[in-house]
Amino acid sequence: MLIRTPTTHEPLPSEITPRSAYLNRRAALAGLGLAATSPLALAQPAAPGGGKLAKLPGVRSALAGASVMDKPTSYADATSYNNFYEFGTDKADPAQYAHTLKTRPWTVAIEGECARPGRFDIEALLKLSTVEERLYRLRCVEGWSMVIPWTGYSLSELLKQAQPTSKAKYVEFTSLADKAQMPGVRSGVLDWPYVEGLRIDEAMHPLALLVFGMYGEILPNQNGAPLRLALPWKYGFKSAKSIVRIRFTEKEPLSSWTKAAQQEYGFYSNVNPGVPHPRWSQAAERRIGEDGLFSKKRPTLMFNGYEAQVGQLYAGMDLKKFY
Repeated sequence: MLIRTPTTHEPLPSEITPRSAYLNRRAALAGLGLAATSPLALAQPAAPGGGKLAKLPGVRSALAGASVMDKPTSYADATSYNNFYEFGTDKADPAQYAHTLKTRPWTVAIEGECARPGRFDIEALLKLSTVEERLYRLRCVEGWSMVIPWTGYSLSELLKQAQPTSKAKYVEFTSLADKAQMPGVRSGVLDWPYVEGLRIDEAMHPLALLVFGMYGEILPNQNGAPLRLALPWKYGFKSAKSIVRIRFTEKEPLSSWTKAAQQEYGFYSNVNPGVPHPRWSQAAERRIGEDGLFSKKRPTLMFNGYEAQVGQLYAGMDLKKFY
């Protein structure tokens, strides 16, 4: 039970800055002052963490699709190449600037269409359910991917505690936006705070993970400490970081990137090789740490390889319209 407490070459996709970020880059700089579970997958050891953060071991998950056979991305790559615009728009910015983020004390407000709203301490959330290790693919809309051993438990474990009402059709997630701690929030790259949303059946899906750690340690600040989402079948920006509020809603939430560029970033944002981004193809991807500049790219998998687990959520939907 929860305890309530207050060049002339064609650029790589990974080199392409989203339009809204590009248009606001000068302002930003000024403001900154600068698949199915297999025995092999289950037996595969996670890449080691950095060894500098508190340990957070998890039991190996037996959930179908929770561990892939892919080789984990190195901890160094996973913690130095990030999208976290609250700390800057360059991939190296979060690792450089996120040391200013204070992750304790930390509370998460649960609000909206639910019978048990409240404000919950991060330590209480950690004790809510058994934390598991899940090796998930991460696919970003820019065309790069990683494989990360996350530690957490299904988001549904928390959502069920709040007892959503029949009016709860969606779940909205809000990230911290503190100019004192997050230099990127001083820019106009996005309309802060960062907001994301899911349909409630997506949020309740067992693969939707509430994450507290990675590589056997607590989350580094640049990766969304102290808690974030991991939604392996969706593009990475859907997995909100540094969450401070979860709200059940009757109407579809307006996600931050949808608000910034609706024609480029749809509400669902499921990984789909057949639906290109307006400025580049999504048919292939570059695996960070493995695929060099001149290496052949990997073909993008439908729903990032999790179609068997989540495809039924979108049965009958036009996935080009509901992108």
